[in-house]
Amino acid sequence: MPELDITRANGMIDPFLHIWGWEIPVYLWLGGWVAGMMIITGYFLLGGRHTRRSPLLSALPAIGLVLLSVGMFSLFLDLEHKFYVWRLYTTFQWTSPMSWGSWILLLVYPVLVLTWLVRPPIILEDLSATVEKVSLKLQANRPLVRALGITSMVVGTALGVYTGVLLSSLGGRPLWNSGALGVLFLASGMSAAAAFAHLVTPALDERALMVRIDNVVLAAELGILALFLMGLLAGSAPQIEAAKLFLGGPYTAPFWVLVVGLGIMIPLLIQILAARHIIQHTPIAPIMVMAGGLALRWVLVSAGQFSHWAHGAMRIH
Repeated sequence: MPELDITRANGMIDPFLHIWGWEIPVYLWLGGWVAGMMIITGYFLLGGRHTRRSPLLSALPAIGLVLLSVGMFSLFLDLEHKFYVWRLYTTFQWTSPMSWGSWILLLVYPVLVLTWLVRPPIILEDLSATVEKVSLKLQANRPLVRALGITSMVVGTALGVYTGVLLSSLGGRPLWNSGALGVLFLASGMSAAAAFAHLVTPALDERALMVRIDNVVLAAELGILALFLMGLLAGSAPQIEAAKLFLGGPYTAPFWVLVVGLGIMIPLLIQILAARHIIQHTPIAPIMVMAGGLALRWVLVSAGQFSHWAHGAMRIH
């Protein structure tokens, strides 16, 4: 990643005078989103939803292919040596998160294609006899469908965790130097996927299920965020100073308003009320959840550029 030219004014760091590039936050956001879709798809396959028409099972893998491709393209735009990407696949480095991520991403595409073929949209089956034949063969092989479901969930989990580990492995930034990032990004991606699913599905049973899942994951995400901050505050002086970016520092408002308030707390409250039939379901809550996932990654990536180990601590006045 390129280093940010930090702008300081009267001792105060102003993050809005220099906006960090959009490519990495978008890549991390879409990667987590696809990871959540793969987990939901795997759960549906294990639950036997492939034996009947399921709008989400027919749509999520295909949408995941598109979103992942967009995310990969945004990552490609950020690379300095774009035409040497292929070298990542000539070796495997056990200690390199980038190496792990490259091979995980290589697995994601075939898994998405295979899970999509288990129950493709009716229109695709009507257009292609081959697709229909492959789909019927897959559906008839229950052990294979179960194996695909497990694989989808495992690979999806690995992808979601990787998006956080990619940052936490960069030890030069105290804010990112936390083991909680992998779990946090996984939960955020799962929440965004569930929110998108109950926003677009026309099936009432799927919508109700996705709302319940989203509420649980949003609550868990709040807990993980709390652990993330407490871990920083219990760490070294530079990590404590990094946490202060969100506790009175220049990123306090974006973090608490965009990420915690609008991205988690308010949509969680709305969805709890909707699940209890106190209010009507509204597209506002899931849209806020998905936007909150992007805000989370933008805030963490941008704020991380301001945290450093220089001179033992970073001072914010």
